[in-house]
Amino acid sequence: MADSRKEYDVIIIGGGPAGLSAGIYAARARLATLLIERGAIGGQIINAEWVENYPGFAEGVGGIALTEAMHQQAAKFGLETLVTEVTGVKVKGKQKVVSTARGDFTARAVIVAGGSERQKLGIPGEAEYTGKGVSFCATCDGAFFRDKPVAVVGGGNAAITEALELTKFASKITVIHRRHELRATKILQEKAFAEPRIEFLWDTVPEEIIGETFVSKMRVRNVKTNKKSDLEVAGIFMSVGFRPNTAFLGGLLELDETGAVVTSDRMETSVPGILAAGDIRSGSIRQVIAAAGDGAVAAISAEKYISG
Repeated sequence: MADSRKEYDVIIIGGGPAGLSAGIYAARARLATLLIERGAIGGQIINAEWVENYPGFAEGVGGIALTEAMHQQAAKFGLETLVTEVTGVKVKGKQKVVSTARGDFTARAVIVAGGSERQKLGIPGEAEYTGKGVSFCATCDGAFFRDKPVAVVGGGNAAITEALELTKFASKITVIHRRHELRATKILQEKAFAEPRIEFLWDTVPEEIIGETFVSKMRVRNVKTNKKSDLEVAGIFMSVGFRPNTAFLGGLLELDETGAVVTSDRMETSVPGILAAGDIRSGSIRQVIAAAGDGAVAAISAEKYISG
């Protein structure tokens, strides 16, 4: 049980693959370690029904199952877990103070592994119809659109994965992409192009989401001709990138132009004793295996900082 009166060796902010991997390494090194997660343990990967590229799983593994196993492994070594939101981090002498909705916790080192969240487009109707046809997670909401037409906005791995997930439910999936070619990996592209229910609307951007109680259509614009048209859909899945969850840091750490934490190859940030790992750090490739690797490096660097 997390204890605000206790000084921890390491506090890890974020319970995705980076944070869980850091937890395994830090706890196994016999460091008193607390992991703080504001939502479900596992991070973004729990929205992936199946992970095919994590080593050791020839047939693939579910995102929830993978991170549950990581969490159990870390807990076996003594990792403590607290579910609450982190509201700030500050340095007080040699201590790092992590403020949360359930009080302040202190540690000698902190690993920031808060991940990222879906980017929003900011177009008219997006906020109004979120939860009423606009979604950011096909695994979570796909079943609500059984036998209905939907759109997916984006052209990267996340967008095409969403489109493929939606083939289990939707009657038709239109992928709307501002370019004329996808950014997703070739294997995902091959799967999408081979799926008869997935269609592509190239060189196109959303302009407005329209409906009454729920979404009924999306107004789109061709970026080459500027011609506008309406696409009739019951659901719209936004997948146009991610934004690092760094607002709680309050300017404490150096960030890059996208808002991600700048680190060294040892996951060191601009503040000694504070490390960063996973999707929240600058240069992340947003892959589970890379996040896990970051977490291991961050924990080892934290141990060296504490001992030295």
